[in-house]
Amino acid sequence: MEATKNFDAPEIKLHFLDYWRIIRIRKTVILAVFLLVAITTTLVTFILPPKYASTVRIAVEKDGSDIDSISGPRNSGGFDPFWVQTQFEKIQSKLVLYQVISNLDLAKRWGEKYKAGELTLPIAYNFLKRDLSVSQSRNTTLIEIKVESDIPAEASEIANKIADVYRATRLERWTKLSTIGLAKLEEEMEQHNRTISNLNSRLDKMRQDLGISDLEASDSRSKSIEQETVVKNETERIMAQREYDQLATMYSALTNCTPAELRRTIATVSPDNLLQQLLQDQNSEAQKFVTARHDYGPDHAMVRGIQDKLSLLNTQVTDRVDGIVNGLKLKAESQKAAVDRLTSEVYRARTNDARQAEIRRPYQQIKRDLETALGVRERLYGRVWQEKVDQAMPREAIVEIIDKAEAIDRPVKPNKALNIFIGVVIGLAIGIGLAFFIEYLDTSVKTIDDVERALQAPVLGVIPQNVGYLISEGPDSPHAEAYRVLRTNIMFSQKDPKLNTITVVSGGAGEGKSTTIFNLATVFAQNGSRVLVVDSDLRRPSIHKILKISNSIGLTNFLLKQNTLEEVIQTTPLATLDFLPSGKLPSSSMGVLSSAQMKDLIRDLKRRYDYVFFDSPPIMGVSDASILASEVDCVLQVIQYRRYPQPMTIRAKQMIEKVGGNLLGIVLNNINMASDENYYYYSGYYYDYYSKSEDSKSDAEDSEGKPSDRENAGVGIKPKY
Repeated sequence: MEATKNFDAPEIKLHFLDYWRIIRIRKTVILAVFLLVAITTTLVTFILPPKYASTVRIAVEKDGSDIDSISGPRNSGGFDPFWVQTQFEKIQSKLVLYQVISNLDLAKRWGEKYKAGELTLPIAYNFLKRDLSVSQSRNTTLIEIKVESDIPAEASEIANKIADVYRATRLERWTKLSTIGLAKLEEEMEQHNRTISNLNSRLDKMRQDLGISDLEASDSRSKSIEQETVVKNETERIMAQREYDQLATMYSALTNCTPAELRRTIATVSPDNLLQQLLQDQNSEAQKFVTARHDYGPDHAMVRGIQDKLSLLNTQVTDRVDGIVNGLKLKAESQKAAVDRLTSEVYRARTNDARQAEIRRPYQQIKRDLETALGVRERLYGRVWQEKVDQAMPREAIVEIIDKAEAIDRPVKPNKALNIFIGVVIGLAIGIGLAFFIEYLDTSVKTIDDVERALQAPVLGVIPQNVGYLISEGPDSPHAEAYRVLRTNIMFSQKDPKLNTITVVSGGAGEGKSTTIFNLATVFAQNGSRVLVVDSDLRRPSIHKILKISNSIGLTNFLLKQNTLEEVIQTTPLATLDFLPSGKLPSSSMGVLSSAQMKDLIRDLKRRYDYVFFDSPPIMGVSDASILASEVDCVLQVIQYRRYPQPMTIRAKQMIEKVGGNLLGIVLNNINMASDENYYYYSGYYYDYYSKSEDSKSDAEDSEGKPSDRENAGVGIKPKY
């Protein structure tokens, strides 16, 4: 037998219809939870006692006065949500609420109301805080204090008292903090006055000891004599260094020139009148020499005289240039000595200044401390003055009651409409959530995609719920089309027409394999094929009950050689359909299906009939199904919709493959077409079509006075012994 090949299942993608399918299937759970929550919420809403609320609105400002302070206009700083939230907490604090409880004697009043004696302050505080809410008025900076109570007048009384106590607490706190702060500022100012007096005495004594002039003592920016000497010597040194650098650069440039370049450069670098005159005379005599030599020839006396004069002028120019260069060198050396001298003087002046600064450092430190202390005292004096003036100014209304609380007779709790609506919404949400959770825990087969993904095998047929037996319903049965689709898919799945023995197995009991195999055989027989149904479920045979045939003799009698094949095969109302009952199963013949006689029987039946269908017990229960799966040509696995977990169906498929069975595909059974649209298109249209056709035919026959087919439906079966 050829093993079943892997089947590529489509990728699972959740669609809106998948969620709708779950809701429809689990509608009972959803409806039960929804009604439970909604009814419970409604009952609780009507049982709860009414609550009345009163609200007082107050304007809360930061501490300040009605008049600007001496330092300028008061800056409120704008809206501060953190500050407002802090006031919320202060209003609900024990400091305020304890005083409200004491002023209104709420501990005694509530104790009498609840018949518990006088309540303690903590218990009364918890009661009051439970019924108190503080919030910000919408789109304003106002604060709303809302109090709830069973009595309208009590709610307004408590709300107004909380506002009054909070305002008094704010004013009392500001006055206390202002007085303490002013006393502390005055104490700090007195201490700084004593410190300043001590620093002045020490500073005067040190100025006398160090011989510091009054100008230097009064002006912190004036420089000492040593500092002025350092500045003067440093200035002279910088100027001398600059002049030396220029001379050294000039001398270095001249010494690196050729004699001809030196004569041209010296006149620019160091102008000299005598050198200029000698150069002019030399140029004049050179011109005369050229003219005389041209006119008189080189040996003429005049030419030789001019030539001697040129030699003399050249010697004088050379001597003058050398003299200028040597003078420049001497001048540079002299300037270098001046730079060295000034550098020594600067070093000595700085050393002396550092020594004097070390001696005067304590004096300077005390002077700086005195300046700091004077600055602090000045600021303290200004702050003390401002606080005294602010205390004398009228205070602004830091807590102003805008709207007093009034007693309102209309209850605010419970809000019946809102509570019922919330109960409905929550009940619906919990019901749907529970439905999806149950669906998540349910690992049974739900869709074709589940089967093809888990079993890697194609689904050949989808059978709806409440299917009857087609042999009694006839070929026009509304359920017949589902089996005809299954028959067509089986025929296309068969690679060899000779593979005509088929068994239908299931993982567990009650999945509908006997009904499936009998109806499938009926469809094959109605199509003109010679078909035999063999009830090989020896443990719990059931097909003979469908045909109302005796099960006294059958398959076991033939395998035990008690009867011939012609004696055990029974006929049915359908001419092309025969039936072989299971027969009684003696305790000594438990392994008859694995015998050689069974294999011979299968080969004999293959020759006699076009198709032979073998019913079998659940493959997970006994070994008979595995034996049949290994001996017949093809195997169909029936899976009932939402009955057994997927691991069981997977295990059943693995057992078929393990024994070498040729699994053609899967049949999904017992599908509720009305609640699951995913399967409606497989057989729903055909069902609707035939239902309408039958209704029309029935109406027509009734109008003619003839009984309908449904009234005459029946199966007459004559057993053949």
